[in-house]
Amino acid sequence: MSNQVQAAVRELLPQLAERAKSVDEKGRIPDDSIRDLIGSGLFRMLQPRRFGGTETDPSRFYEAVRAISGACASTGWVAGILGVHSWHLGLFPESAQREVYGRDQDTLVCSSYAPVGRITPVEGGYEVSGRWGFSSGCEFGSWALLGGLVVGAEGKPVDFMTLLVPRQDYEIRQVWDSMGLRGTASDDIVIERAFVPEHRTVRNFDQAQLRTPGRKVNPGPLYRMPFGTIFTSAVTACVIGVVEGCYESYVEQMRDRIRLSLGGGRFVEDQFAQVSVARAASEIDAAALQTDRNIREMYEFAVKNETIPMELRLRARRDQVRGTERAIEAIDILFKTAGGNSLHRGHALERAWRDAHAGSLHVANDVERGLSMYGRGVFGLTVEDNLV
Repeated sequence: MSNQVQAAVRELLPQLAERAKSVDEKGRIPDDSIRDLIGSGLFRMLQPRRFGGTETDPSRFYEAVRAISGACASTGWVAGILGVHSWHLGLFPESAQREVYGRDQDTLVCSSYAPVGRITPVEGGYEVSGRWGFSSGCEFGSWALLGGLVVGAEGKPVDFMTLLVPRQDYEIRQVWDSMGLRGTASDDIVIERAFVPEHRTVRNFDQAQLRTPGRKVNPGPLYRMPFGTIFTSAVTACVIGVVEGCYESYVEQMRDRIRLSLGGGRFVEDQFAQVSVARAASEIDAAALQTDRNIREMYEFAVKNETIPMELRLRARRDQVRGTERAIEAIDILFKTAGGNSLHRGHALERAWRDAHAGSLHVANDVERGLSMYGRGVFGLTVEDNLV
């Protein structure tokens, strides 16, 4: 099934690339693109089989996200984020999953995981209020996964949870006006005292310990994988994909370029240009190969129902943040050597440069945090982080 999805996605790439400039200018992904992605089966790749999903090897999902991002960064970003939520929902109690997929197995779920919501325990569940930012593709979601702090009797935080909230319980505030990833429409979500039943919540500590309730009904290897790897890799896959697509366009455009200064001559015969292309290509390959290796090895442990070593989880996070960093280094090399024409607003390289840098600012791409966790583990220190 994953091969069929890959083929369907490849067929969509020319259309998505043709729409990319308009997506950037209008600040919105067209409904047709989302419908096309739904039809391709992309959003079902990480979805539980019991609700129409295919529970695909996650490395195949990231390959698809990279390909889409190379055609249109905003579409690839939203595809990766919404697509990974199909997996996250599989960690929730069965009743929550059934509420989402019971009527429509193509239902999409958005998110904003930052713990900015105020969660107060009440009979049967929780009362939640707050305002969450950066909810990419939220206009396409019928539900939202939102982070929040549980407040105890003394008004102090006592727990960190993720809640599943239906569209009728929250308002979307259109505030997104960014320099990159403009079409993601990563707007704000606002809630005023909504009730969330207990079965629509997951404790982040339990999630990090790989003991979520959804694993009882979704016993496949996909749901034995850690959130800190699955979610963050979706973010990095987009950034790498944007730069991969940019590299291909760069090489194609530069083959016939004639320098109008510095003595003239063909660009491709300049040794410095050749070295720059080689450096950029090496950084892109390293970013993709390392992240793919870690996902593959981790999935092999999950398939054998063996505990995934903490060393591997930390290495995956190390290489995930470095993957983004390497992609940014590569696109900076390309941008510096592309010449003045690439400065024009809307130029493919200019747009890719903005999109890649915007994606690199996601909290999942905090390089120092990811590397510090790895270093702590190497030195035998305790690592306590929900994103590992």
